Amino acid sequence: MIIAIDGPAASGKGTLAKRIARHFGFHHLDTGLLYRAVARDVRAVDGTLDSPEDAGKAAENLDPETFDDPTLRHPGIGNAASVVAQVPIVRTILRKFQEDFAAREPGAVLDGRDIGTVVCPHADVKIFVIADTGVRAERRFLELHERGEAVTREEIFDQIERRDKRDSERADSPMKPAADALLLDTTKLGIDETFDAAVELIKRKIGQLGA
Repeated sequence: MIIAIDGPAASGKGTLAKRIARHFGFHHLDTGLLYRAVARDVRAVDGTLDSPEDAGKAAENLDPETFDDPTLRHPGIGNAASVVAQVPIVRTILRKFQEDFAAREPGAVLDGRDIGTVVCPHADVKIFVIADTGVRAERRFLELHERGEAVTREEIFDQIERRDKRDSERADSPMKPAADALLLDTTKLGIDETFDAAVELIKRKIGQLGA
């Protein structure tokens, strides 16, 4: 069983994917961490983020054991990740990692931006999570503020708008809902409400598949 959860930054897809994985007893992969780790490693050697050579080398040598590095959650890394994500060789290398993860038994939940369209186009369930840009910016601001990050609402709103633009307009694997994705708008939903709505969508889809 493969469940693909896509959506823009701060839409709530990551938190949702973790809860869904725990609920069904599946493995979970935040695919954004892969690109963040690549960006981190490129920076560590003073490389160029959009260089196929630098970013490709970092992707080839990626160490999954470092995915719990707290620096991967810093706001600057998120923007850097969207830059390396535009490099075709990086997407090719990381796609293999994601495909292998998706094949794990008894099932896997992957969240990202092109899971349902490119990485796992034949996923059993595809959910595309959306939310108003202002709401997403406020969520991210509060998250970073609670962690002691010195950011402003205006900065976060601008970062999210720019990242949405990069992710949706990139030539390789742009962020967009799969044709058969189930849309879930979390603008007015809390965490528990979002989870309940997603589980209902999944159960309904699974029921249709078993019919």
